[in-house]
Amino acid sequence: MGDPKYPRRMWRKPKRPLNYELKMDELKTLGTFGLRSKRELWKAHTELSRVRHQARSLLALRQEIRLEKEPILMKSLSRIGLVSNESTLDDVLNLQVNDLLSRRLQTLVSRKFGFKTPYQARQAVIHGHIMIGDRKVNIPSYIVTLEEEKSIHFSPESNIPSMLESTKSESKPESNTAAETTEVESQ
Repeated sequence: MGDPKYPRRMWRKPKRPLNYELKMDELKTLGTFGLRSKRELWKAHTELSRVRHQARSLLALRQEIRLEKEPILMKSLSRIGLVSNESTLDDVLNLQVNDLLSRRLQTLVSRKFGFKTPYQARQAVIHGHIMIGDRKVNIPSYIVTLEEEKSIHFSPESNIPSMLESTKSESKPESNTAAETTEVESQ
């Protein structure tokens, strides 16, 4: 069973950690999705490998058993938006880690509300400014389902929406003044 104080690891390190191309790819992914450490990326890789392993084991089963178990996996993956409803096991095997990382709450908040960086979106999630439906979620790695995606919004006591509006309005006059100065110079 093990000690509850020391839970089992949810991730595996890469087999070749000193591979230069792998390191550069990992760093690019970390910056794109605003991950805190490589451990979060490794968790996503491990989860994706678990899903792929399930798909491969389903492909090895007999047809009757496969017809019973395949819809369970496909329904769970389509519920979180990784595959469509009419996709096959080949589509599951073609999933990339970016597909899984793009379903995180941090990434969806960054896209929906227009934060400048994904790290700002992460901070908004951690500090409790984001709600899904009627509950606050302060876990950036929370995997959002398709039904929950529509109900992501700021909490009522949050002052971030006004701050985002003010930064957007400040950036617009700068572009307008530049256009006005070119008009004045041309006349």
